[in-house]
Amino acid sequence: MSTWSRYVLWDFPRMSWQYDVICALILAFIFFTPRELFRDQPRAANVVMLPAEQGTGLFWIAPQLLDGVPAAEQAQKAAAMVNSRFKTHQSVTRVEPLKDAEDDVTGYMAYTKP
Repeated sequence: MSTWSRYVLWDFPRMSWQYDVICALILAFIFFTPRELFRDQPRAANVVMLPAEQGTGLFWIAPQLLDGVPAAEQAQKAAAMVNSRFKTHQSVTRVEPLKDAEDDVTGYMAYTKP
């Protein structure tokens, strides 16, 4: 068997120098490969449950999820997102946009009831 095929098939006994070289290469790959290479970045949640009063629910929804949705349909779409994300059956009573100092929408607050 050639040397390269033995490396590929990991055909060396433990505690040999070849085995140690393979282990070192694997560890170097794990610890020195940048995360961007695999595009494995953590993403923030698009729908977040916030603390609310007893018997009601409060959810923050990312602005891109409701941008372009007419105001009359926002509550229905928000309810669908909340129920699918948290596996509930709540109805959204109202949706309010959150705006910053420059009047840009930074998110939406959805108020629910069971």
